[in-house]
Formats: sequence, C-alpha cells, structure tokens
Amino acid sequence: MSSNADCFIVLPGNCASGSLIFGRNAEDAAAVGGLGVSTEVCYYDVSDVLEGKTDGGAALEPSGDALRVILQKPKPALWGGDFGANERGVVVSLTWSDGEQQAADSDSLLGTDIVRITLAESNNVEAAVDRIGALVAKHSNDSAKLNFIVCDPTAAWILSSAGKVWAAEKLQASWLRVPSGGLTVTTTIDKSSDGLDLAANFAAAHDAEAQAPEADWCGPKPDADGSYTQQDMFETLRVASGTGSRAANVSMLSSKGSSISCHWFTGTPNAAESVFKPFVFAPKPRISPLTQVQADAEQTLLHSLHANRKPAALEHLRSLERSCVDELNNYFSLQDHASDELDELLKDCVEAEVKFYR
Repeated sequence: MSSNADCFIVLPGNCASGSLIFGRNAEDAAAVGGLGVSTEVCYYDVSDVLEGKTDGGAALEPSGDALRVILQKPKPALWGGDFGANERGVVVSLTWSDGEQQAADSDSLLGTDIVRITLAESNNVEAAVDRIGALVAKHSNDSAKLNFIVCDPTAAWILSSAGKVWAAEKLQASWLRVPSGGLTVTTTIDKSSDGLDLAANFAAAHDAEAQAPEADWCGPKPDADGSYTQQDMFETLRVASGTGSRAANVSMLSSKGSSISCHWFTGTPNAAESVFKPFVFAPKPRISPLTQVQADAEQTLLHSLHANRKPAALEHLRSLERSCVDELNNYFSLQDHASDELDELLKDCVEAEVKFYR
C-alpha cells in the first residue's frame, strides 16, 4: 500500500485570524473514471483511539493520556490513517510512502499506524515530531520510506524517514507546496535520529529520490496581509486536483482569539467536483455513518452516491458550503470554545449533501 498527497501549507501571518491553514489532496493511482478507492472519515474518543490491531502488526505501547482524534483512511479496513487531527489542534499527514510491506503479526508499524498513534498521544507539534521519530526508530519497516507533515496552530514541520532513520525540518517559508513522491527533507535538518550525519544529503544517503517543495502555487496566492482563508484553500485544492485525486481536506488551526480549530473533509474524490464539510472537537462529536464503510460493503455510501451526482447538485452544494463557512467564521469570532450545538456538525452537513444525490 502506498499513500501519496499534494499538500499546501500557509503559516500564520498570511492567514485570517492568525491561523495556520493546511490543505491536502490525496492521490489515487488506481482511480477509474474519478471513482477510485473509497476514503473513510472516522472519529475516535479517548476510550477507543488506541484499541485494535495495528496495520503493521506491532503491539501498542501507550506513552501517556489518550486524546480524541478525527482520522481519514486511504482505504477501507485499515486501523490507521493517512491524515488526521486531534483535539489539541495537532495535524499529522502522510504525503508519501513507499516500500512498506504489510505482514500480519510482524513487529512493524506502517505510516498509517504512526499517524494514528501520534495524534492520540501528542499535545503539540514538537511532541508529535518527537513521537513520530521514536516510532520510526523502533518500529518502521526497514524498506519503508515516508514523508510526514506535522502542524499545530504555531508551526509546521516536515519529517522524512528511511527505514529506521529520520530527519525533520521546521518550515520557515511563509507558504509552501509539498508534492508527493520522494523524501522532502534533504540537507536542512532541525531534528533527527541519533548519530545522523547532518552534513549528508538525507535522500542520497538512503538511496531515495528527493522531492523538494515547490514554489509554484494553485488558486488564490497567500500574501503577507493576513487575508488568506479556508475558502481560498478550498479553491487551491480544487485547481490542483484531478480525476486521480481520492479525497481532500483542509485544517484551519487557530491559536488567537477563538481557540477553535476546524477540519474540513470532502470524503469524496476530486475536490473540483466535491464540497467540504466541517468538523470541530465539540463536547460529544457524532459523525455520519455515511462516511464509513459498512459491513459487506466496499465503499462509503457518501462515496457511492457522489458518483451518481447531477451537475446541478454541485452548484447548490457550493452555495451551502459558502454559507457554512460564513456561519462558522461568525461563530468562531464570538466563541472561545465549541459548545454542544456543534456536536453533529459534520453529520448534519454530510446528510444534507446526500439529499442532493438521491
């Protein structure tokens, strides 16, 4: 299994309300006619976020109190995910994985496992980087090459690993596009495995193609005037997406004024033909079963219904999406926490969407 994604990061100073905004287009090389593999979105409370068997087979070793997590899975029946966020505003994403081998009852963790465990146990971005490094060093498959992007409202890091060695770079550019494919961290290294030669080119030293971040951008371009919004990131992902894209998500990580971070998911292929639905860590979140693959099914019902959409439905849904953004931004400007009235936010939006497909 591989995980690939085209990612966009806009640091605070460029964004409205001083937020950090992260966007991700997952890629699906097996997509046929824009349908592809179904992407699940699942919510885990502290009681079940570390339950079950990992995809790589290694036993879980909890390192502290568990946190609530929203997780996106690249295909059905996985324990882990390729993107997710936790209640402390930490986001972890796989941008690229290669060489992983699933072997039942082995002592390895796949990149998907590392995403879920890190989110369940990390209170901030630096703790998340350290946790990923520790998990890679102990449990990564020797043939695996992985790229992670790790963010919270204050900073973004990129971590590349090859086998059980890793290197991480703290982002300094005010905005950046990180394409999928190849190790991203090469010679600028701010954290690393013990004993790593910091003078070496990380990718070259581990026989991997390098994929440097790109300066080119899609859609509305960030500026240093603090005007970039989540709606701008939606448009960026739509311009960058194609028929081979699996799903898209946007996280607006807030630290100033309102402390409410908001995570937006399409749950359907090709951002250009999808709408984003919001999730916040309210007191008791409930998400729709339509975003999860049910027993004896191969796709989520949302994914299946979306495939039969009529062109006019998208126009109406885009209007609802814009209204949802405006209403939530107004709510966030007045509130400093998510109340129980947002418990079913994602559920309500998903179920409103599918009414246009039936």
